[in-house]
Amino acid sequence: MEKADIGLIGLAVMGQNLVLNMNDKGYSVAVFNRTVSKVDDFLNGPAQGRSTIIGAHSMEEFATALSRPRKVMLMVKAGEVVDQFIDMVLPHLEKGDCIIDGGNSHFPDTIRRTKYLSEKGILYIGTGVSGGEEGARRGPSIMPGGNPKAWPLVKDIFQSISAKTDTGEACCDWVGEDGAGHYVKMVHNGIEYGDMQLICEAYQLMKEGLGLSADEMHEVFAEWNKGDLDSYLVEITRDILGFKDADGSPLVEHILDTAGQKGTGKWTGISALDLGVPVTLIGEAVFARCLSALKDERVAASGILSGPDKNFDGDKNSFVTDIRNALLASKIISYAQGYMLMREAAKLYGWNLNYGGIALMWRGGCIIRSAFLGKIKDAFDKNPTLNNLLVDDYFRGKIDECQASWRRVVSKAVEMGIPVPAFSTALSFYDGYRSGRLPANLLQAQRDYFGAHTYERTDKPRGEFFHTNWTGTGGDISASTYTV
Repeated sequence: MEKADIGLIGLAVMGQNLVLNMNDKGYSVAVFNRTVSKVDDFLNGPAQGRSTIIGAHSMEEFATALSRPRKVMLMVKAGEVVDQFIDMVLPHLEKGDCIIDGGNSHFPDTIRRTKYLSEKGILYIGTGVSGGEEGARRGPSIMPGGNPKAWPLVKDIFQSISAKTDTGEACCDWVGEDGAGHYVKMVHNGIEYGDMQLICEAYQLMKEGLGLSADEMHEVFAEWNKGDLDSYLVEITRDILGFKDADGSPLVEHILDTAGQKGTGKWTGISALDLGVPVTLIGEAVFARCLSALKDERVAASGILSGPDKNFDGDKNSFVTDIRNALLASKIISYAQGYMLMREAAKLYGWNLNYGGIALMWRGGCIIRSAFLGKIKDAFDKNPTLNNLLVDDYFRGKIDECQASWRRVVSKAVEMGIPVPAFSTALSFYDGYRSGRLPANLLQAQRDYFGAHTYERTDKPRGEFFHTNWTGTGGDISASTYTV
């Protein structure tokens, strides 16, 4: 019996589509599912007539069907389910075999699993896979990390099934050791949260502030998708706004305004807090979803709490252009913050991340794919040690072009009482980042006053700390200096 090139466990939609994608590229694939009937359903359904997709009805049969060194990809629910399947498959593997987790696992779990399996002689990869069902079938963005010895085993398969850029480059490359791949996927998802929230704020400004119809906004987004904002999320927003319900009305207006989330945006925010990186836009995007979930409270409050009338008395076409520019500027901030976070994580975990390469991996196949990412790759190709995207010539120039519009949009939104938390926090971050002096001197004085936490002085070298007896009764003993 001919052995399969790779095996996949977990035949939900993503797993099935990855199997078909691999098979299309000439790889034989063994498949297994805990509910074994799904194996037969797959073989008799989407995989019908494909002799090089091999169904297995037990873990032993599955392992036996794989060529050595065995490559086992898990497409199962993140969390303890991954650990359960690792324990199930381990007795059937031998040293040098490889397990790949293609789910949305939290990166600390991937760090733990890489170490645990390495001690048993098993290679481990934790890989982000982005692009949804269609991406899995036609070409996703793939972000592998883990044990570097595992990469040569799967490189050809992963790069052949991944999306390709316009110039034919694979949207897949090795990210880094242990949890690096899943960390980069987590940040990708956090940026996705931010992009979606920014688009929603642009939509609400046009709908409630300008009174544009869904059809008019459909045309606006169609136009935006031809320029700097050319992206998958703008493209699907165009399509959504043009989609009609059975009665001919816009379907989007019949969808309840409560947003769900699966946790990756929250993980990004928590990591940012842990590392002390001001990833404010993604944080606001997560909180916006949390606020949307308070539907009943919001409806009750809307009948009690007052606000300004939403009367726009300017030129609507000019303001639509302002919104477009505010969206672009805020998007630049979101990516700049995401890259700041990855840079700090790389320092902490000892990862050697290729920042231009990450932009290339996101250039096609994934949810945040856009023309914009090519400019990020250019920025890091030009300066691999770039501290922040905002100081790159291209992005600094774009911010300069958009800045007046951005400020008008945030100001007008405040005047009209339309919430724009992502636009607002992006602008606040920009103004804070470009400030040579912030009011934290007063904050440090407050901390020293009530807690003797000390401060540094502008006329003394960095690293020297001072305490003042502000009341004359507090004494001269200072607290220890530390950073949480």
